[in-house]
Amino acid sequence: MTFAPFRIESAALTHEGRVRDHNEDSYCAREGDGLWAVADGMGGHEGGEWASGEIVKALDALDLPEDFDAAQDAIADAIGTANRRIVAQAKVRGKQMGSTVVALLMRGARYAILWVGDSRAYVLRDGALIQLSRDHSQVQEMVDRGIMRPEDAEGHPMGHILSRAVGVRDDVQVDRVTGDIEPGDTFLLCSDGLHGYVDKADITRLLVQHTPDEASTDLVEITLANGAPDNVTVIAVSATEATILSFPDSVNA
Repeated sequence: MTFAPFRIESAALTHEGRVRDHNEDSYCAREGDGLWAVADGMGGHEGGEWASGEIVKALDALDLPEDFDAAQDAIADAIGTANRRIVAQAKVRGKQMGSTVVALLMRGARYAILWVGDSRAYVLRDGALIQLSRDHSQVQEMVDRGIMRPEDAEGHPMGHILSRAVGVRDDVQVDRVTGDIEPGDTFLLCSDGLHGYVDKADITRLLVQHTPDEASTDLVEITLANGAPDNVTVIAVSATEATILSFPDSVNA
């Protein structure tokens, strides 16, 4: 019998926050297939919720190939399909709408992060929280060009102005990074309702101390305690070494 190199445990949670009366976030959680995603919609109650929902619908319906590279391409294609649907629907409704998306794919001992916008992916490794995605925002572009220092970008009033999103243009570019999974890794996917209002130190502490289920609950709760002016969605995925148990073929009574 072939055993996966890791035991995977995941949990997902979303909340409309303290201020808004609706939730424009959506998420995909296909633990058995090694695919998770968070989408943060824009365009109001009907537009943003519909846009993020279209992305998740496309990912939920995806027939994922076993091959690592082919699976990545399939995820990017699904996001592209959702992009075209959102653009077309925006024209019908006569209003702009769109969504961010960040996805995690696991295949064997490898991972891939694919994203558009400022929903983020992190990995907690050896007690350190490492950001894997890079925001598609005007503030991040200013940092990349050397116009702004990275420390000044956090909490900047223009931080929510995106330079790229799903459903805004006819074509969308999906960025991706890949790497090797290490035993003890915990991945975090989240909308900006979390990383915009909770300190990195608090996120790290909760991921270190708790299981994915406990951490996702506590991360949403600390966001609510901080006022939660935006929708918030978190997905935590841990990878621990698989334990293989060996039993005798027969047991004598």
